[in-house]
Amino acid sequence: MNVARGNKILCSVGVTAYNEEENIGHLLAALVDQHLHSVEIAEIIVVASACTDKTVPIIQEYMQRDPRIKLIEQEKREGKTSAVNLFLAASQADICVLESGDTIPHEYAVEHLVRMFEDPEVGMVGAQKVAVNTPDHIIGLLSHLRLRMEHELCLEIPRLGEMIAFRKLFDRIPADVAMDEAFVESLAVKHGLSVQYAPDAIVYNTGPTTLTDFVRQRRRNHAGHLYLKHKYGYAVSSIQNRRVARVALKELWGVIRLVWVLFLLAALEGWSRLLGWKDFAQGRRHVVWDMAWTQKQDVQTVRSDMQAQKDSFAVRSRTQLEQ
Repeated sequence: MNVARGNKILCSVGVTAYNEEENIGHLLAALVDQHLHSVEIAEIIVVASACTDKTVPIIQEYMQRDPRIKLIEQEKREGKTSAVNLFLAASQADICVLESGDTIPHEYAVEHLVRMFEDPEVGMVGAQKVAVNTPDHIIGLLSHLRLRMEHELCLEIPRLGEMIAFRKLFDRIPADVAMDEAFVESLAVKHGLSVQYAPDAIVYNTGPTTLTDFVRQRRRNHAGHLYLKHKYGYAVSSIQNRRVARVALKELWGVIRLVWVLFLLAALEGWSRLLGWKDFAQGRRHVVWDMAWTQKQDVQTVRSDMQAQKDSFAVRSRTQLEQ
């Protein structure tokens, strides 16, 4: 089994797909075009489970473009765990990257995930999920809010999914496990290795857009996590209600602050308009402006200072995460 080639960390990328003709081509193109420095993708293995659309022909087309792309076809759809086990059996590298067929990785996602395995104590790393559909209705807004809360939770205790990387410490996942990412997480912890979150490794997907799909997704996930806790004794962070409640309260406080700021803004705008009406009634035209002197600053310097503060905050966040 390969661990490294030269100074680079080798990884096998696995993609599980079921009827993904709309997305699979874009996904494979994104994987082929990854920006890699300390990492090398040895192979990209797509497990297509009983696809009835054009998923397989699209994969075969990309196989002609890049020899690293390989295809495993399942005649019968047997669940994601079965597809993951086929990938594990075929993969050659010690580091595995697993991604769902309905996602798109950022151009640096694989690099940011896999380079963390330079630390021998790291057993699993997860990407940050970002929804691409706009929150222009209540379900879209709920999906975005849930992902933001999940991000905050992962900064404290990782709860990984959609795109993960892990050391190949096992040959297969039990067939009765529905939440493969959570089971891999439990195995990493069992082996005394750390589970890390890489917020700079971005993976894009679309959140549910209907109430039925939202409930269906959350229902199956929670049932799978409860089963994992019941049979294998491992509880993911999102099932720990106190931690979730703390994150939710943080979001609620943000909403309260926003409402207060909006109220203050409305009050100040109303008072300013009243004064403006008074000036108009008294014939004051403000041809020579009554200057707002705090606006008279070096814009470039202020902009640079703001960027420096953002960079400093990012460094502190990264340092806290690594600790």
